[in-house]
Amino acid sequence: MADVYLGQCFQALRQLSRRGISSSACRQVNKVPEKQKLFQEDNGMPVHLKGGTTDALLYRATMTLTVLGTGYVLYSLFDAAQPKKKA
Repeated sequence: MADVYLGQCFQALRQLSRRGISSSACRQVNKVPEKQKLFQEDNGMPVHLKGGTTDALLYRATMTLTVLGTGYVLYSLFDAAQPKKKA
């Protein structure tokens, strides 16, 4: 009884996997040529900003964190170089 049920489960899984692979491949559209045109276009923009608003926000956030981190490191070095007061 258990062998029959187990066999039916494996058969159902096999059919489901075949159906999933064949149907999902038909729905996808190749967007690579569109992206190539966008990034190869000569419009004076740097390549790291051609992706749009999201790229610009990520760039600004990265630059802000870099400047703040550099400032904090310089502050820490300056603070560590000062003699400590004895109480």
